[in-house]
Amino acid sequence: MTAERALRTAAPDELLDALRRVLAKEYAARSAELFMADYGMTVLQPVPVPPHSVEPLAVHGSAAGRAFGAQEPFVEPAPEGLVRVHLPVSVRGDRLGVLSVTLPEDALTPDGLAELAETAEVLAHEVVVAGRDTDLYLRARRKDRLTLAAEMQWQLLPGGSCARPEYELGAQLEPAYGIFGDNFDWSATADHLMLYVTNGMGEGIEASLLTNLAINALRNARRAGISLADQAALADQAVYAHYRGRCYLSVLMFDFELATGRVTVVDAGSPQMLRLRGGTVERVAFDAQLPLGMFEETDYVAQEFHVRPGDRLVFVSDGVYAVADPQGEAYGDTALARAIQSTRLLPAADVPRAILRELSGHRGRPAPDDDALVVCLDWHGR
Repeated sequence: MTAERALRTAAPDELLDALRRVLAKEYAARSAELFMADYGMTVLQPVPVPPHSVEPLAVHGSAAGRAFGAQEPFVEPAPEGLVRVHLPVSVRGDRLGVLSVTLPEDALTPDGLAELAETAEVLAHEVVVAGRDTDLYLRARRKDRLTLAAEMQWQLLPGGSCARPEYELGAQLEPAYGIFGDNFDWSATADHLMLYVTNGMGEGIEASLLTNLAINALRNARRAGISLADQAALADQAVYAHYRGRCYLSVLMFDFELATGRVTVVDAGSPQMLRLRGGTVERVAFDAQLPLGMFEETDYVAQEFHVRPGDRLVFVSDGVYAVADPQGEAYGDTALARAIQSTRLLPAADVPRAILRELSGHRGRPAPDDDALVVCLDWHGR
């Protein structure tokens, strides 16, 4: 409660300093550092940004990265009778980073560790709120400079992951610092989860502008409370009115009923969905309809299917399944199914990054020619 009070009264850019004072007083902490996960989810970047702070840490292979990946506190010994406690900083399943606190070993009790973990969660909520008034935490997320198109796309996204009792979601875009068209969006109510997976057209700023128009048109329609098919129709009209058919956007739209697992879907273009059920991976095909904005006044028809507890759904853009290796062979369903099988024990938040790493190996070069988007949904049911 002391930490929460201090964080809520601190200036947006002084959250860490306020928390350090509380940790020093209540737990005799010698130091506390906040690390934010970078856009590529490969590095934990210190707040504030270098050179005024400690060095970045790898997500894979560091003690802080272990806490980040497992989403559990991790304690490591430090010299002179001290320990270093690494605590995940997350909000409703969205993994922001890690809080690392150094304190005397004899001051760390099981109850104290639980309190520190709760304090890191409170910090996560305050970081999200503070992001409205300061760029400090967004700056810390970037280990390289974002292109303008990528800046626009990341600001459009809801988060990198989220979790509720009924489901867990994780998503990742590549190249993280140079994306321009692909996108994902989700929104939940007490009874529904709506999920959109978008495959953008074009490159650079033009692709980002097209996606921004389409996503905001979909959000506007969704917030008006209309059906999925009508959302697609209204967004289609908005895109066509501006581009007159010169540019259009592919999107796969879902409305999950949380109580029953009944799903309404509109397939308007190229993103695909694969399902892992009972150890078997299969592509689930829907009746394909026209992308948004291709023609004037397109009518969209919703379809239905059901998900079962234990299902894993993986959604990909054509920058994943159509990527060719140096010999010209496309990644395709077989390789994608193999990647989904090999990552089946990972939590949903880790799956997209792992699949994109395997895709990079298939591609044979680090830099992709097209955006690549992977979204993973684990369905638990109610």
